[in-house]
Amino acid sequence: MAEILLSLTIIGVVAAITLPSLTGNINERTWNTQRKALYARMSQAISLMPALNGYGTLVAGNDSTSAQDTATETFLTDGLAKVLKINNICDNTHLEDCGVVTSFTNMAGSQTSMPTTLYELSSFFRSATFSNSSYSTMDTKAAAFETQNGESIVAFYNQSCPTEYLNEVSLTQDGYAFGFPQSNMCVNFIYDLNGNKGPNTVGKDIGIMTVFNATDSNVVAPMPSSANNAGQTTWYNAAKMCTSADSETRIPNINELSAMFINQNIVNLTASALFWSGSVSTSSHAWDVSTYFGVRGSYAKTHTGYVRCVKR
Repeated sequence: MAEILLSLTIIGVVAAITLPSLTGNINERTWNTQRKALYARMSQAISLMPALNGYGTLVAGNDSTSAQDTATETFLTDGLAKVLKINNICDNTHLEDCGVVTSFTNMAGSQTSMPTTLYELSSFFRSATFSNSSYSTMDTKAAAFETQNGESIVAFYNQSCPTEYLNEVSLTQDGYAFGFPQSNMCVNFIYDLNGNKGPNTVGKDIGIMTVFNATDSNVVAPMPSSANNAGQTTWYNAAKMCTSADSETRIPNINELSAMFINQNIVNLTASALFWSGSVSTSSHAWDVSTYFGVRGSYAKTHTGYVRCVKR
């Protein structure tokens, strides 16, 4: 009897040690599968929309009144709902009715309030400057919807997003072209794969998805591989810095990096730095995003910049 009790005790201790790890691995695989399925459905739906700009009504005003609009809600009801099966749509004051949590854990491990307007999502929509050029857009209220698969998704809409790729501005410095990544964002989504159920943590059940350009739209859903940057290096070594740390990670392309910049408070993209993308602009230059100026530019590949890796 003593030997049996000892054996059961040992089995219990081993189970207590290994079970959380096994459960965590199962949950992570489930979330990854759900994330890929959601991305596929959203990409297909967006591709069926003829154009993403021009929905709803905007009302100009100061910071306290500029969010008085119906643009995002109209985009969902008159646009997205026609190409995607949606169970429920909720306005800015009733996001919780669509299973949206009021706060969640960001990638840095800090508790973050769910943004409810475009300006709350990123201050760079209010003001982004570089030398003699600047970008800003009117604030818009967020809206939310539930999918038939049980995901809760908050949408942030930019009614004035253009049709051309990255909307270059007339600004050069040392021959490098610059533009504002947020200007080409038509809609940004913060999704929760299981509604208000836990753990409500970025990188687990919560993630981001961004749509660029009003026509021939590009949908990206970057998932950073960690809460920290991989380090600093030239563009030539940037991709290697990701794969050498983990064969399942890579350097983001320019739209993925732009999406991370727009959601920098959520994914913990270090401020005041230049980040490399994997996208090439010329034989000697590659696209980057500066989180200090709120712009993206083309820098010499020999320049030193930060690297933030994403999961494949």
